[in-house]
This record gives sequence, structure tokens and C-alpha cells, in this order.
Amino acid sequence: MKQFLKDHHKIVIMGIGNEMRGDDAIGSVLAQEMSKLFLEKERITIIDGKTVPENFTGTIKRETPSHIILLDAVEMNKTPGQIKLVKKDEIENYNISTHAMPLSFLIKYLESTSSAKIILLGIQPKEMDLTNEISSEVQTSANYILELFHAILK
Repeated sequence: MKQFLKDHHKIVIMGIGNEMRGDDAIGSVLAQEMSKLFLEKERITIIDGKTVPENFTGTIKRETPSHIILLDAVEMNKTPGQIKLVKKDEIENYNISTHAMPLSFLIKYLESTSSAKIILLGIQPKEMDLTNEISSEVQTSANYILELFHAILK
């Protein structure tokens, strides 16, 4: 992540997820927590895209970011809570959460309207059933991600 953010001038971080589908909520929850963490940082914009990240493309465009980070639950057939930086050309290889529009389409649109570097930080979910509970494995990973971003962007 540190290497990806090298030479950034403005970062947009968008969390994506359905808060009624267990671990699928993790991107949205991370965005909410990061909003508190980076409240007074002018060079960082946090967006909670929930299940409709495409609705925030105008906001992203207006921010003119140098870097865009998407946070989401990603089915990678890994251990629950495992974290992976997924490059834009790898995104189609994974089952990404429960959105109306595939993230690959969103990324292609963002690329066509922005020169920002784009990456997905994916977390392997454990449960995505109808529940508002996040598994302990995924919550532990979320806590690590918050600490990581705080250390890198402080």
C-alpha cells in the first residue's frame, strides 16, 4: 500500500458493502471508521459507497484524485479475513461482493474520466448471509487496515 500511495497528492478511499449481509459490510464499515480517523485531512476524501458505488462517480471526479482505493469484501477462496491488494487488471478474476454493477465496470469508467491510479483492497469474507454481524476474523483484518492507513497517511 505504501508503494501504491507513493507520490500521492489527493486520495479518494471508497468503502463498498451491504450492511445487511454480514462480512460484505466491511468496506462500508471501514469507510465510516476512516471518516472519523481522517476527519481533518484535506488531501483524503472518504466515501461510503454502500451497494451503489457508481452513484459516487461524480463526487470522485470533482475531487480530482491522484489515487483511488476501493475497499470491499472479495471472495478469493482464502482464509476468512485475508487481505489482498487486487490490481485493476485482476479484478475480473474474483467474485466481488453484492453490487448492482460489477466493480470492473466502475473502474473502467473511473479510468476514462480520471488519470488516478486505482487499486482494490479486498478482504476475504467468512459469512455473507442476512445478518448485521461481522465475523471476528474480518473485524480483526479491518482493525489492521485502519492501523495501516493511519500509519501511512498520518
